[in-house]
Amino acid sequence: MGVFLNSSAPYENYKEIASDMYFVDKSPIIGELFPALGKRERHFCITRPRRFGKSVMADMIGAFFSRGVDSGNLSDNLAIAENKEYKSHLNRHHVIFMDCSRMPERCSDYHSYLTRISDGIRGDLLQAYSDLEIDKEKALWDIFLDIFLKTKDKFIFVIDEWDAVFHMSFISEDISKSYLAFLKNLLKDQAYVELAYMTGVLPIAKYSSGSELNMFREYDMVSKKKFSEYFGFLDHEVDQLFQIYREQTKHPGITREELRMWYDGYYTAKGEKIYNPRSVVCALQDDEPGNYWTSSGPYDEIFYYIRNNVESVRDDLV
Repeated sequence: MGVFLNSSAPYENYKEIASDMYFVDKSPIIGELFPALGKRERHFCITRPRRFGKSVMADMIGAFFSRGVDSGNLSDNLAIAENKEYKSHLNRHHVIFMDCSRMPERCSDYHSYLTRISDGIRGDLLQAYSDLEIDKEKALWDIFLDIFLKTKDKFIFVIDEWDAVFHMSFISEDISKSYLAFLKNLLKDQAYVELAYMTGVLPIAKYSSGSELNMFREYDMVSKKKFSEYFGFLDHEVDQLFQIYREQTKHPGITREELRMWYDGYYTAKGEKIYNPRSVVCALQDDEPGNYWTSSGPYDEIFYYIRNNVESVRDDLV
């Protein structure tokens, strides 16, 4: 059990969420990943705006599959426990968990950023497979392949905020190409990859016009129906949370209609109303509606999207 390999951090993070009074069980998404394990179409990239539950889902998936923890006490109470394949996958896989928004202390360059990831994973592997003769000077993907060829062990990669580097001050065109090449070498056509689950704010195509990561199947919020119900709260889920709020709050000051007026301005590709989860939970906890979502991130991100015409937003504004 290391920092990246079979880390207990996803479990600890998800355990906090699952114990919250306003918790919504989205665990059936795990069952939708079972058929992809070890198959050709095993690379998923799910893009959503900030504060729509991407990290929560990543932690849940990491906690469920990882051999590094016993998450049965948590998972047994979730909807995924009803899946017939539940026991055969619960804590039975090696998981590499990468939160790409994390940076080393005083990080001011790409080399330091990537070194934390690559050297961290390399160190975990060398420690976990200390009985094997592994050349630590090899490229990270060659070390993974060497381990696979000697042990047949495969790995599930859970990568949260994969695109965080593109918003860092040191990013350049050359660095972008180098980062994409790193992910390609690590994940594309590699026999040791059992599953790759990746999240980000914007689609891969907005950062790459080539074939570096074309093995990923992308699922955005607007056009893709698959996975749409797992990110954000649906109408009936907000109904359930509101009922808890009414029962647990001495003098409730929010009406159900206020939650609808404030937070249901979104729709899934299936046409279902969807609420920003952070906003709903914060409003119920504070007993007061507010702009919790926009206050959770810097406004300069908007300028980044306009300046770079991301998703043709500048054209739309004009």
